[in-house]
Amino acid sequence: MALRVSILTREYPPHIYGGAGVHVGQLVPQLRKFAESVDVQCMGEPRDGATAHPETFPEGANAALRVLGADVSMANAIPSNVDVIHSHTWYANFAGLIGSKYLDVPHVVTSHSLEPHRPWKAEQLAGGYRVSSWAERTSFLDAAAVISVSQGMRADVLESYSDLDPDRVFVVKNGIDPDEFKPDQGTDVVDSLGVDRDRPLVVFVGRITRQKGLVHLVRAAQQLDPDTQLLLLAGAPDTPEIAAEFNDAFAELSKVRSGSVKWVQEMLPRASVRQVLTHATVFACPSVYEPLGIVNLEAMACETAVVASAVGGIPEVVVDGQTGTLVAYDPKQAGDPAYVAAFEASFAQQINAITRDPALADQMGKAGRRRCIDEFSWEKIAKETIAVYDKAIAIHASA
Repeated sequence: MALRVSILTREYPPHIYGGAGVHVGQLVPQLRKFAESVDVQCMGEPRDGATAHPETFPEGANAALRVLGADVSMANAIPSNVDVIHSHTWYANFAGLIGSKYLDVPHVVTSHSLEPHRPWKAEQLAGGYRVSSWAERTSFLDAAAVISVSQGMRADVLESYSDLDPDRVFVVKNGIDPDEFKPDQGTDVVDSLGVDRDRPLVVFVGRITRQKGLVHLVRAAQQLDPDTQLLLLAGAPDTPEIAAEFNDAFAELSKVRSGSVKWVQEMLPRASVRQVLTHATVFACPSVYEPLGIVNLEAMACETAVVASAVGGIPEVVVDGQTGTLVAYDPKQAGDPAYVAAFEASFAQQINAITRDPALADQMGKAGRRRCIDEFSWEKIAKETIAVYDKAIAIHASA
């Protein structure tokens, strides 16, 4: 059949800040190869290729309530002739829920993350966290199909929402464009950032949130070899609490590693990030929760070895001992200082093992790029997503 799709998302290029935005930005062009039409509804300022809805109503309200206001606007703008609505993250799930009811078409949700696994968001949203949790749960349970971005995420979805029919939960992994993320041997960006290209370089790219575990990396970095550099491409912290914790850890690190650690707070263009990843000896991903981790794919596609915590879907991306190293982490022991200190020490040890062995780093980097090309193409992901749409349409028709 000629398929007409409406994609609902908070983020859409060029204004993206997380993995869900990268996912949607890559998926939409591929879907357009196979569908008759792909409508995109997003949030924020106007941009090409999508209808944007500002998060301004109700004025002055909690951020979660303003998202729901944008959701209503998005649902109202969905073309009336679509065959399926596909929403990404809780920010857009509510729009998909009410849009599917209004138009009587199936709703597909993609679980890029899960609110029950991110309790620290209560610091950021206060009562809005209860709203976001309700919006996600209600949408998941009502959806014709749920897409998880990894097998680990699928298990988390079914654990968090035990009323879900497992036959409606499918796995379609995130992907990478190896033509966009590929080795860049240029040096203008890394030179401008003060990188010494004759010394090992460890790089982190991501937000300063509890989820990304950056504080653990900063503490671990005190145990890195003296000649190792640490470059953090990390935006402003999410909350005053995480800001204070990170700033304290960074100040302590700066005392003992003066000149070897640098924090870049402004968001660099993706092309600049690509060059930084290429020159990194190790990409560090200390996440305490990660459904899949597109950023690991970006590093691997640039032929960079990865040291990452073995949580969520990361083990489905990083092959331990081949494309990098995985470090065990149990979120249930996050309140035990001795356990956390041991995790940080192990993280540092694994980084040191690779930075001390340039041949191993090179071998892992090349294996990582091969894995990206073989297993994580966006065209393959688009075809798998279309197959879920077909199943969702059949499920909706039989309901």
